[in-house]
Amino acid sequence: MPRKEKGYLKKSQNKEFARVTWAFVLLFLVMMGYLVYFNLFQAADVVNNPFNPRQDAFAEQVIRGQIVDRNGHVLARTEVNESGAARRSYPYGAAFGHVLGYSLPGVRTTFGLEMTENFTLLTSNSFFLEQLQNDFLGRKNIGDTVETTLDRDLQLTAVNALGAHHGAILVMEANTGRIRTMVSAPSFDPNTVDVTIDALFQDEVNSPLLNRVTQGLYAPGSIFKTVTLLEYMRQVSGYQEFSYQCFGSITMYDTTISCFNHTAHGWVDVGSAFAHSCNGAFIEMGMSLNLTDFQATGYELLFNLPLPTVLESSRSSFAVGADTGIAERMMTVMGQGYTMVSPYHMGLLTAAIANDGVLMEPFLVERVSNHTGSEIRSTIPQPYRQLMTASEAGRLREYMRQVVTNGTGIWLIDAPYLVGGKTGTAEVGEAGAMRSHSWFMGHANIRGDELVIVVVIEGLAAGDETRAVPLVRQILDAYYYR
Repeated sequence: MPRKEKGYLKKSQNKEFARVTWAFVLLFLVMMGYLVYFNLFQAADVVNNPFNPRQDAFAEQVIRGQIVDRNGHVLARTEVNESGAARRSYPYGAAFGHVLGYSLPGVRTTFGLEMTENFTLLTSNSFFLEQLQNDFLGRKNIGDTVETTLDRDLQLTAVNALGAHHGAILVMEANTGRIRTMVSAPSFDPNTVDVTIDALFQDEVNSPLLNRVTQGLYAPGSIFKTVTLLEYMRQVSGYQEFSYQCFGSITMYDTTISCFNHTAHGWVDVGSAFAHSCNGAFIEMGMSLNLTDFQATGYELLFNLPLPTVLESSRSSFAVGADTGIAERMMTVMGQGYTMVSPYHMGLLTAAIANDGVLMEPFLVERVSNHTGSEIRSTIPQPYRQLMTASEAGRLREYMRQVVTNGTGIWLIDAPYLVGGKTGTAEVGEAGAMRSHSWFMGHANIRGDELVIVVVIEGLAAGDETRAVPLVRQILDAYYYR
């Protein structure tokens, strides 16, 4: 009997020992797995954090790499004087302020590509013998070069086109997701941030540090009719039979809304209502919509959701439901009310329309190379999400084309490239001090090169659906014919 009991205890102890052993093995595997995951997916984010003191350690060993445009034009570089002091230089100053950000001695990098690619710029993948020699001689290694998708000439054209206006311009390729231009005005000169930083932060009137493309939120005005039209197409099987007689305004209960300049458009169908931006027709459409389904479509189109981007961005807001009142519904379907959008979001929506409903993952970094030009990594275009069917996208392109051939975008009708789009005016402010934002969202195609462009001009004295169109023409001409 004692022997059996002793043997039983021994077996029990072995089992306990095995359990503890496997627990430690499992814990070890979990820790190893996390370390691998951290190094593959999180290390760069941690290093890029502007509050990480390791940035200073990297900077002591590596000369910060260059940022260049798609054609190799230097957008940011580090200049080292005879005493060895390094200073970041931005050859084009404020033109690329928001998309690049800044990195200056004593001033932490806080946004833009200087932040998102901080780990890359402070990493040197130069030949190991060169690194050994530099280490032996006490010299810094040269950081890797970030080649962006940006187009210097197109960016400068967009900056000049916007001029002294406040606003934003985004240009990207629909079929790849490459961002070619990102302009926000007013901007700032990253060369002088160490001197002007306090004033820039305190300027709440102009908000020069705000990237209006990705972070700005605006009332969309009539460009939102693109979303309303898509929902009407989804809910009404006979949408092509729609007909409405416009007398220049529409009244429902105690709410009256006019078309621009009280223009009476007469009898319109879906296409002509969209082309001439008839508020009355779209309110008529909107009153028949199931608002729960409309809200669901909003989510499908990325409203109220984080957007795919490497830069800090704001969420567009759109909300309708069973408790939405008549006046609010009327305002919402025509792009006013509480709906707010970023130019970036409307660019992504336009890109999906131009690309048969598929939104490609937008990106700003084409490739990374060491300072001698040897490639380290590159970005391969890939789909992000299907926002709508190819058929829906095709019909929207047809209606956007009518805006140019027979509507508010007529200024683009003689362009030597195919253009489709939607203009819009959003009124902001209070009675007696109303101003408006002028919008254009559209796409152009020539030789299969599908380009998306979004322009918003802030605070114009009088509403005009065409104010943004000449800027679009100027930028597209520069892209396709230079």
